[in-house]
Amino acid sequence: MPKASDLKRGMVVEVHDEPYVVKDIDIRNPSSRGASTLYKVRFNHLKTKQKRDESFKGEDFLKEVDCERQLVQFSYQDGDSYIFMNNETFEQYAINAADIEDALGYIHDGLDNIVAVLLQQQLVAIELPAAVSLTIVDTSPGIKGATAAARTKPATLSTGLEVQVPEYIENGEVIRVNTDTGKFMSRA
Repeated sequence: MPKASDLKRGMVVEVHDEPYVVKDIDIRNPSSRGASTLYKVRFNHLKTKQKRDESFKGEDFLKEVDCERQLVQFSYQDGDSYIFMNNETFEQYAINAADIEDALGYIHDGLDNIVAVLLQQQLVAIELPAAVSLTIVDTSPGIKGATAAARTKPATLSTGLEVQVPEYIENGEVIRVNTDTGKFMSRA
């Protein structure tokens, strides 16, 4: 049973006897003495997709839902559904685009090392790898002599995601992007 302080995005826990996936965590540290840290957590119901906000103290326990986790690869998009395939069993799982909207900017053809969260053999959530490599399709021209610590400029990636990159980066380059923060990490 995880404590509220151990919660991470993508974890599936039970709230009032219903399965919820953790979407966002806001940590509040009150300044008064003796006050405990508060964790404001936004959940999405696994089946109905309803949002729910709850506050917990760091020592509060939550019951983890027994979910199966499998390593999958993105296969293709079919209308509003995204299809993922298990590389070992070749079993395919579909999920609605609205259920993974915060991850859509990082998903591209052939992306693997994605963790699929399955509840009763239904794909309910995905966990992206820590970083993905994406190609820059549009950015202003690079400046000769720009250093790594120089200013940044906006760049549009092959998935439509926009990130800030150093000025020396040019169109067509492949870069690594952190999937948690959405920030440029390095050239790939």
